[in-house]
Amino acid sequence: MSGLVTGEAVVLGLQPARLPSRALAVAIDLAVVLAAFVTTTAGLAVVSVSLDEAAGAALAVASFLLVMVGGPIAVETLSHGRSLGKLACGLRVVRDDGGPIRFRHALVRGAMGVVEVLGTLGVVACVSSLVSARGRRLGDVFAGTLVVRERVPAGRAAVVPPPPPWLVGRFSQLDLSTVPDELWLAVRQYLTRMRQLDPAVDRSIADRLAADLVARTGVPVPPGVPTAAFLAAVVSERQTRDVRRVRATAGHRASGHPTAYLPSGAQEGAQSGARQALADPFRPHRPVGPTGPTGPAAPVVPTALTSPVGDDSPVPERAPGTTGPGSSAATGFAPPA
Repeated sequence: MSGLVTGEAVVLGLQPARLPSRALAVAIDLAVVLAAFVTTTAGLAVVSVSLDEAAGAALAVASFLLVMVGGPIAVETLSHGRSLGKLACGLRVVRDDGGPIRFRHALVRGAMGVVEVLGTLGVVACVSSLVSARGRRLGDVFAGTLVVRERVPAGRAAVVPPPPPWLVGRFSQLDLSTVPDELWLAVRQYLTRMRQLDPAVDRSIADRLAADLVARTGVPVPPGVPTAAFLAAVVSERQTRDVRRVRATAGHRASGHPTAYLPSGAQEGAQSGARQALADPFRPHRPVGPTGPTGPAAPVVPTALTSPVGDDSPVPERAPGTTGPGSSAATGFAPPA
C-alpha cells in the first residue's frame, strides 16, 4: 500500500501496480498503437507516391509523433489515466495525492515513454520500476504520478474477521445504544479491508475508530488488547445482540404474545398466569411475580361467581341464617342489601 496524503490531509491506502501487470498493460497499448501506426503509414505511402523524398520523410515523422506519442497522451488525458491496456488490467494513473491526472502529467509521461520504453525497448522502465518502492518508472517520477490497482478482488474483503476466542463475550455488559450506525459501518469497512492497508495507515484508522467507540461507550480499550481485536470483539457483540433480538421477536410473534421485552423469570410467570386465565378466567389466583407466586393471598370469590362458564343452571337459594358454601358465615362476604 502507498501512504498518499490528499489536500485535505486524508491518508489514502492505494495499492501500487507492480511490474508484471504494468508490463502486460504496456504490451497491450503498444500492440494497439503499432497496429494504428502501420495502418496510418500504409495509407500515407499510398497518398505520398507522387511526393518527393523529403515530403515523404516529413509525413513519416509526423505520423510517428501523432500516433506513437500523441495518441497515448490524448487517450490518458481524456480517460483520466485509463488506457486500453490499463483498463484491461485494472490499472489507473493518478497523481501523487490520489487525484486524476491532467494533460501536463500525460505529456511528461508520454515524452519520457518514448525514451525509456521505445528507445531502450523497455529496459530502463523495467529497471526503474523494480528499484522504486512504489513501482514507478522515470516518467512517473518526473510527472509526479503513480500507477495504482483500481480493481481489488471483492471475495477477500466481504467477511468481517471474527474476534480472538479469548475476547468472545468479554464485552457483554458494554452499552452500545449510543453508538451511531455510521460508526458501525466505518468499523465494519475497516475490518473487512484492514489486511489490504499499509501497516501505518492500518494503525492510524484503528486507533481513530477505537477512540470514537470509547468516547461513545465510556469504556476504554483493555490493557494488552490490540485495537483491531477490540473493534472485532465489539462488532461481534453487537451482531450477537442483534441475532438474539431477532430471535426473541420471532418467538413472541409465533406464540401470539406481545413483543415487549421481559426478563426470563417474568416471561415464565406471565405465561403461567396467562394459561391459568385462559383455563378459568374467574378462578382466583395469587399475583404472579418475576420468580413465581408472590404477595398476599387474594380473597376467596363467592361460590356464585365460581360456577363453570357456560352453565346456565340457576344457583340454589338458601334460607337466611343457614350456613353453607354460599352463606356469609362460610365466606365472610355479606351480600349487598
